[in-house]
Amino acid sequence: MAGGTLTGAVPSGIPSPSAEARALSARLVELLAGRIGAAGGFLPFDAFMEAALYEPGLGYYSNGLTPFGEEGDFVTAPESGDLFGRCLARSFAPVLTRLADASVLELGAGSGALALALLPELAALDALPARYAILERSPAMRALQQSRLKTLPAALQARVEWLDTLPQHWSGVVFGNEVADALPVKRFEYDGQSVRETGVGFDDEGLQWRSRPAREGDAGRVLALAREHGWEGGYRCELCPPLADWVAELGACLHAGMLMLIDYGYGRAEYYHPQRNMGTLLCHYRHHAHDNALWFPGLQDITAFVDFTTVAEAGAGAGLQLLGYTSQARFLVAAGIERVMAEADPSDLPRFLAMTSDAKRLMLPGEMGDRFKVIGFSRNLDATPPGFDSQDLRSRL
Repeated sequence: MAGGTLTGAVPSGIPSPSAEARALSARLVELLAGRIGAAGGFLPFDAFMEAALYEPGLGYYSNGLTPFGEEGDFVTAPESGDLFGRCLARSFAPVLTRLADASVLELGAGSGALALALLPELAALDALPARYAILERSPAMRALQQSRLKTLPAALQARVEWLDTLPQHWSGVVFGNEVADALPVKRFEYDGQSVRETGVGFDDEGLQWRSRPAREGDAGRVLALAREHGWEGGYRCELCPPLADWVAELGACLHAGMLMLIDYGYGRAEYYHPQRNMGTLLCHYRHHAHDNALWFPGLQDITAFVDFTTVAEAGAGAGLQLLGYTSQARFLVAAGIERVMAEADPSDLPRFLAMTSDAKRLMLPGEMGDRFKVIGFSRNLDATPPGFDSQDLRSRL
């Protein structure tokens, strides 16, 4: 068995994993097969996704295979250059300078690229945080971050620390870039009358898609969405059970300052639009995107778009004030990307061209500009940070 059955279309030309990577995936599949058997032949998709991404030593973010950058599986905003981080710094700076002993908490810091850009820019703005903490659940990712951040000046390195759990009392900024999209989701199919839950089974040919009648609570929620948004039969969708609780926990830890989340997603009306009948599940491998999550688990990223209406509701429920909701492009303009670019030396042609390319990737509608959204909340903060002071899209929530 070679890592799972290809039960969905995979783009032609997708590179074949190495023998070593295949062997790693096979070990994960063997573990999953045992769990499927113990569960009676059906593993809910969220349990599969949790293992595929986070199983210690085997999951995508835990096995030590670098997924970021041009040599990885996808390019995040921080990986394409320091422009994104420098703009974020200009949004964070007024928060950090207004609050006593203010600090920054980054959720899931990837390769460390964002911290590498943020800290020098905050220093240049005279807005260094008392601490720059990173909450990272993957030992492999933590090791990568620690290695990369060793290139910072010693004075900046001294402010960086890693946390194992969410702090109880935080003042300053809490933020996550492309974190919510990796929270495990449940998958469902609606046939016009009833709801079935999609999960994973296993047989002699490997991993297989399976379905069963959805449990009462899940079925009721999906049927309510079907009625509200006018679905016809043959509709697939995702629900993210941990999303609301996760946002509520982040809100509870924020005593004063700003919570910012950046990800690809929509407000609920767009997320569950009748024409979005195939759901939002997306996999990435070596810069190829497809929707077959059973293809070599552990070797590819698995994500789902974020329902930002749920994020906004959870933030309000936690007692936070909504600062704004906007596209990444609009946020960057309001945060001062044009001023940052104007500071570049045009005579340094390679640097100038790299920054221009970076700006296009971050802002163009066909790239990250419209697909990625930025949502911000505050508590005990008497100002609106740059980025949320114009072109608000909260009416779409």
